[in-house]
Amino acid sequence: MKYTYEELAKMIDHSLLHPTMTDSDLETGCKLAAQYNVASVCIKPYAVRQAAEWLKDSDVKVGAVIGFPHGNSATESKRFETELACKDGAVEIDMVVNLGKALSGDWSYVEKDIKVVCDEAHSHGAKVKVIFENDYLSDGGAGLSGDDFKKKLCKISEKAGADWVKTSSGYGFIKGDDGKYSYKGATAHDLALMRANVSEKVQVKAAGGVRDLDGLIKVRDLGGSRCGATATAAMLDDHRAREAAEKAGKSVESAAGELGTGAY
Repeated sequence: MKYTYEELAKMIDHSLLHPTMTDSDLETGCKLAAQYNVASVCIKPYAVRQAAEWLKDSDVKVGAVIGFPHGNSATESKRFETELACKDGAVEIDMVVNLGKALSGDWSYVEKDIKVVCDEAHSHGAKVKVIFENDYLSDGGAGLSGDDFKKKLCKISEKAGADWVKTSSGYGFIKGDDGKYSYKGATAHDLALMRANVSEKVQVKAAGGVRDLDGLIKVRDLGGSRCGATATAAMLDDHRAREAAEKAGKSVESAAGELGTGAY
């Protein structure tokens, strides 16, 4: 295998964010994260304290989402939500930028919004991932093309103190001409663009649409250090199966499709 089990497992932020997840679902998800020894769980703010308890005997980190999923909370609300999450045991914070303000070109507001969360998180020893929601940005805004808009957000996020820039929330659904909602999530194009537009001290996280081992490997190939995922067990079971087959001298075909300019 190109990467070890641990290298790939420690890329995964196991996502426990679906709005219908019960307490039992969240506990099961935390136990799965511990079983597979992933990097973290990314969980709803109200469940952070309980997740920290469930994971206390593991080295899986607890992460919380802030201003999720659309980034529309007031800056002070985001700051206070961050404070509460950190006090409850979160050591990583995934915050959503205020996209309306960004698309309006109010860059000073956007920078302050991110900086306030980063400053609060860092004061507790936590790190921050800034979510762009790239599906909403393909047409650009504020006089910028889609790519230039994402580049601008990269620069602002780094200046404001972000530890990661992140492609998506996984819930940025776009209404199509047929009335149905869908999203691309992380794309190879966006990951490469974001990696190229922050310094080495800022990491890149993929989220949304990475559903198999080959997608996870591609994220790493493109410079991503973290990946939000719900298909954690399937990805890592596949790695173990391929690794076992290689040791036995057998060939294992991947069932995953190719990664192009669309989603994983």
